[in-house]
Amino acid sequence: MKRIASIFNGLEKAGTHAEDALLLIILIGMIFLAGTQIFLRNFLETSLYWGDEMLRMMVLWLTIAGGLAASRMDKHISIAVLDRFLPVRTQIVTKVIIDLFTAFICALFAWHSARFVMGSYEFGDLLMRNIPAWTLQIILPIGFALMALRHLILSVTRPLNLSGNIPEGAKAE
Repeated sequence: MKRIASIFNGLEKAGTHAEDALLLIILIGMIFLAGTQIFLRNFLETSLYWGDEMLRMMVLWLTIAGGLAASRMDKHISIAVLDRFLPVRTQIVTKVIIDLFTAFICALFAWHSARFVMGSYEFGDLLMRNIPAWTLQIILPIGFALMALRHLILSVTRPLNLSGNIPEGAKAE
């Protein structure tokens, strides 16, 4: 059992490093590309024909990667009105329900974004003149599916206290 847990911990660490590296690479690339576009427009009165469209795609990828990182750390936007008043066990139950609902919504987004990407593939949409659009849009269904999986896993690990996330201000009973 400990061997399986160590394998999953290793996979989680590798995924965490991959997500962080992806965020860093995209952000640095965006800064460099935007700076290049500004320089070219202001000083050479030209620009990269694909630069603006690529920046839009990079914003999409950065947003999905940021959403994955937020769901990894359980730091996504939430409204915790009743948490101060509920007992710890009830807080855990409500968080499990919220995790299941979030997993469902993310799975729904993954399904419909996969349909969108398939439509883009079928119609032969192109970005930046010659790149198939689906190759850059594929992050949508993959990212939402990973978020759905992560929240589904959280809904199981939270009541077993495997995630280490104890509600703020709560003491173990």
